[in-house]
This record gives sequence, structure tokens and C-alpha cells, in this order.
Amino acid sequence: MNRYPRDMIGHGPTPPDAAWPGGAKIAVSLVLNYEEGGENNILHGDAASEAFLSDIAGAAPWPGQRHWNMESIYEYGARAGFWRLHRLFTGLNIPVTVYGVATALARSPEQVAAMRSAGWEIASHGLKWVEHKDMPEAEERRQIAEAIRLHTEVVGERPLGWYTGRCSANTLRLTAEEGGFAWISDSYDDDLPYWVEVGTRDQLVIPYTLEANDMRFATSPGYTEGEQFFTYLRDSFDTLYAEGASGAAKMFSIGLHCRLIGRPGKIAGLKRFLDYALGHEGVWFPRRIDIARHWARVHPHRRRERPSKMTHSDFIARFGGIFEHSPWIADRAWTLELGPAHDRAAGVHSALTRVFRTAAHKDRLAVLQAHPDLAGKLAAARRLTDHSAAEQAGAGLDALTDAERAEFERLNTAYVAKHGFPFIIAVRDHDKAGILAAFQRRLANDTETEFATACAQVERIAELRLRALLP
Repeated sequence: MNRYPRDMIGHGPTPPDAAWPGGAKIAVSLVLNYEEGGENNILHGDAASEAFLSDIAGAAPWPGQRHWNMESIYEYGARAGFWRLHRLFTGLNIPVTVYGVATALARSPEQVAAMRSAGWEIASHGLKWVEHKDMPEAEERRQIAEAIRLHTEVVGERPLGWYTGRCSANTLRLTAEEGGFAWISDSYDDDLPYWVEVGTRDQLVIPYTLEANDMRFATSPGYTEGEQFFTYLRDSFDTLYAEGASGAAKMFSIGLHCRLIGRPGKIAGLKRFLDYALGHEGVWFPRRIDIARHWARVHPHRRRERPSKMTHSDFIARFGGIFEHSPWIADRAWTLELGPAHDRAAGVHSALTRVFRTAAHKDRLAVLQAHPDLAGKLAAARRLTDHSAAEQAGAGLDALTDAERAEFERLNTAYVAKHGFPFIIAVRDHDKAGILAAFQRRLANDTETEFATACAQVERIAELRLRALLP
């Protein structure tokens, strides 16, 4: 079975109404990463010093050595940056979510006490602030468990949220399998939360951001002054706020780091943005646990059949009749590279029509010839497929006058004699009069034109049938 695991559709063209509390037009999620004391350091048993996200241009690991300048920059985040941010957020009465590295939290008892006193959510940011991409799965699972254990010991309660950041391809699955997280955020793929199914676990994902993030002060291209950070946050806010005002409320995540945004010249841009956002009505500043609880209540997950995960026999049983009496199309479609994007009507339609379009001319002709005459003998004998019977009845073709029936029979006979296949039209798109008018007009076409037209109508019929079955 050829399956593609990445989800390229998500909520699709019509995302759900977030329905934020109080009718808020936007949910602004402020995240403070607390990593100071959890970074790479030979004091922590690591092979080299840290080299990531600091104000040292072109920093590189120092194998087997302490990097005094790097250490002091991280220490600034704990000693000065954290408290400057704490005063800002508590002064504005804005709650935040902390991504807390467990070993960093253990080395910062006064900061943890201040987080708790402020009512901030302290989520887990892993055991150590290190790279996980090459970490064996068993070791990553062990470190996740140890991070939870140490976090619980230091904070007084287990974390309900998780974000690794420097993650592996296994991280999201492993944290979901742990089973105790209300939300995880190792994803950057949406403006709204969403659910993923991991085994029997329905796991909420609250996507995060790497662009509305002060890490851009330490990367190139990036921000060089607080005003640039403010401008980007303001423009993002304005776009999302306008979408919310039109009934499509979204979430706006902002990523912060004590050692970066905690510097005086950088925090000024953040302060300017917060004042700007607070000047608008309908702005909700939730912790991520608040978002998770709201989403679970308003948009609980409901499992449904997913075509990309169906067995071969189930797929054919479900979709073998979409193209009239042609289950071979579903049979071949099942072997294509299907994935989450094919779990909706448009996706299954794409797979089926790909098979139909690339089939031999004789096979496509056989599909056309499998369709019944409109209001013909099979309809009179009630021997249409369920799909065709419902479609013809919906257009009133099951209740024709004698004159109308005679006209359909005349047109059917003339059309088949000329083209070699029945007249095909997506009757759900037309009423009885429109169908007759199209019949009379198309009868004059040449067979090549009608073959192409009939094939397009077959695809349209398939699309309408699938829309009745899937989202």
C-alpha cells in the first residue's frame, strides 16, 4: 500500500469557527521559552558548548570546552531577561505559557516560583535544550519520561503541554503515545489547533511559530531592532484580526526567549506590540492550556473513516460504484500514493479521475457505455443503481408525462445511434427542462466532442456522489 504520511489539507478551504470565548476575533498566545541552564554544556554532560540562538555571530560548538561568552549570554536570560519579561507581563495582566526545559527549571527555583505565582502555564520543553534529530527512538522516549518526572518534581505538577523544538521525526508520535498531554506544539503548519490520531489516542496539536518569534534576532535574515519585531507582529495581528472580524477567527502564536527579547532594545518592540493589541476589542490572551480546553470542548475530535487508511476491499466496497459499474477504477486508485489529503471528497475524486483519465480509450468508452439511458428502460424497470436512481429522481425524471418520456426515448435512440454511448449529464446540476435542452443541443455535436463532454460529465457525477459521502 503506497501511502504518503504528510497532511497537505488540514482544515481545508473552510476551517471551523474557532468560537473563541466572548466572541474574540483573535487568540494571541504568548510563549516564553525558558532554556537557560538546559543548553549544551560540558557541565551538563554534553560533548560541547552551545551554539544555537545567541547574540554571538557564527557561533560554533567548542568540543570538550566551556564557552564562557555563550554561557554568560544564556545566564543573562535567567538573571535579567526573565525578570524584565515577568514585570512586563504581570504589569499588563497578560498570562503566558512557558516552554520550560526540565533541567533549566530545576536550576532556576526563584523563576519557577514567580511563574507559578503569576498563574502562568509551565509546559515541558524537554529534558535538555539539545538536538534530537539523531537521537534513537528508545532514548528519546526515555528522555520524554524523565523530563516529565523532573518537571513534576520541580514544578509540583506534571506538564499538560509539550514542545521539543529541536525535535526528531518521532517526537510528535512519542509525545502523543505518552498519553498525558492536553496539547503538543511540535508543528508549524496551521493557524488553528487540530487533532491527530496516534493509535487509539486523539491528540490535540496547537501549532507554534518560528517567524513571529524573537529567534529571528539571532538568525539571518532576521530582526536587527525592536521596531522591526513590532512591525512584523503588528502586520500579522492586523491580518488575523481582520480575518476574525469576517468570521474566521484564528490563533496568533508569538515565540519569545529570555536571553533574546529580554534585552532592553528588543523588549521595547514587544511592549509596543502589546500596547497596540490591547488597544483593540475582541482580543483574547490565553495560555495554551486555555486554548486546548476550549478546543476540546467546542471542537471535540470525532473519528471517521479515512479512505487513505482503508483496506483494499473496503475501499472498493465504498467507492467502486462512484464510476457507474466500473469498480476497476477504485481498484487501481487504491494503489496510488494516497494520504490525508485524499481523506476528503476532493482527494478521492482526484485519485479516481486520475485512473479514469489515463485509462485506455476502450476502457473509458466502457465506462460511458455502463451508464443508463436517461429515463430509459432500466429506469422504468427500476433496475438503476442506487446512485443513478436517486439522481434521476432528484431531477424529476421518474415522473415524466407520456410526451416527455417519448421525447427522451427518441433522443436516447438517436444519440446512441450516432455516438455509440448513452447521453450523460450530471443531472444534479440541472432541472428537467435544462436536461432536455442540453440533450437536444449536444445531439448535434461530433462524436469526438461528445466523448470528451461525456467523460467530463462522468467526472462531475463522481464528484457529486463523493460529496454526499465525504467532507
